Amino acid sequence: MGGFLPDYLIREQAAVGALVAFGVLRVIAAGVACGRQWRIEAVGRWFLFAAFLYCVPQLVDLLTQLYVSRTALAELEGKVTGCAIALFCAPIVGHKLGYE
Repeated sequence: MGGFLPDYLIREQAAVGALVAFGVLRVIAAGVACGRQWRIEAVGRWFLFAAFLYCVPQLVDLLTQLYVSRTALAELEGKVTGCAIALFCAPIVGHKLGYE
């Protein structure tokens, strides 16, 4: 059993990493946007674009190396799930804090 992690652990690690990174950064960006009078819709769109760029390396691995893509698929699923949850919940937290 030496040396590999099960798919569910890879998926969970990627999801938690994306959730923390994008959730915290999105709330901080909402605070900065509120202070500088930026449109919050633009901040949301930039974070959607950033989440896409965050997932591109695993997507490229998945598309180019189909025969060894088990790890890339698990990591991509985790990143997409974490980004989706973060980008859904972060505006709610930002609203509660008075930024949005």
